[in-house]
Amino acid sequence: MAYRTIMTVLTSKEAVDGLLDQAIALASKHDAHLDVLCLGVDRAQIGYYYGGADATILQDAVDRAVAESKDIQAAADKRLTGESIRWSSESDLAQLGDIGRRIGWQARFADVVLLPKPYGENKGVELEPVMEAALFDGRAPVIMLPEGAPAPVAPKKVLLAWNETPEALAAIRKAMPILKSAEEVHIVVIDPPAHGLDRSDPGGMLAGWLSRHGVSAEIEVIAKTLPRISDLIMRHATELGADMVVMGAYGHSRFRQAILGGATRNMMEGTTLPVFLAH
Repeated sequence: MAYRTIMTVLTSKEAVDGLLDQAIALASKHDAHLDVLCLGVDRAQIGYYYGGADATILQDAVDRAVAESKDIQAAADKRLTGESIRWSSESDLAQLGDIGRRIGWQARFADVVLLPKPYGENKGVELEPVMEAALFDGRAPVIMLPEGAPAPVAPKKVLLAWNETPEALAAIRKAMPILKSAEEVHIVVIDPPAHGLDRSDPGGMLAGWLSRHGVSAEIEVIAKTLPRISDLIMRHATELGADMVVMGAYGHSRFRQAILGGATRNMMEGTTLPVFLAH
């Protein structure tokens, strides 16, 4: 498997340079085509005021989003012109509640989607549904980039957060090109169940499977000494000097994680490292 199509989504002009710098570097490393979707988002919540709204108000919101998408595309094209990679850009409009359908359709034809961290200061409300659309509607893996994080071009040390779930295995399968080029891969198992199928050798079957793909991985079993799994993962990644975390996304429902929290949501909020996610 190789990454031949890399996709990214831009929803503001301010994100163009930083995100495209990373996307260009990743596409160059994998000799991949870069698809850039420049999305103008109509953030008007039509359902709340539609009954008394003038049609002009609704049209103004659409017009602003269309103009925004064109401005983003112009900035993206200016940044990409002259680069040696193969690329294409497209501008489009989506309402906030319909992002999933629009992004999901294109993301399903991408090998990996590069997106910014959706939480933090000055982050648009559309970034979280963009992330979820790629993962759920597009069934594509996502590399999430915090601001100032090292470029995920060729991570030397990669941490695999392994909990025996289908989501974790999906992430590891789809991260294989990255794992094959890494110098160190660490399978981290947190507080494995005493009666699990892998109880006598936690992570052993995964390590054996990876070795047949040419990936030599070390297994590290750690106790749950902190309340949140995400904090344990980040602490261990820091101790290892890891460049990237690979983990499954949303083993529990999105609604539950939005209300109660969860490893995926907490990692998205707190990570300072690139995170490779898949569902």
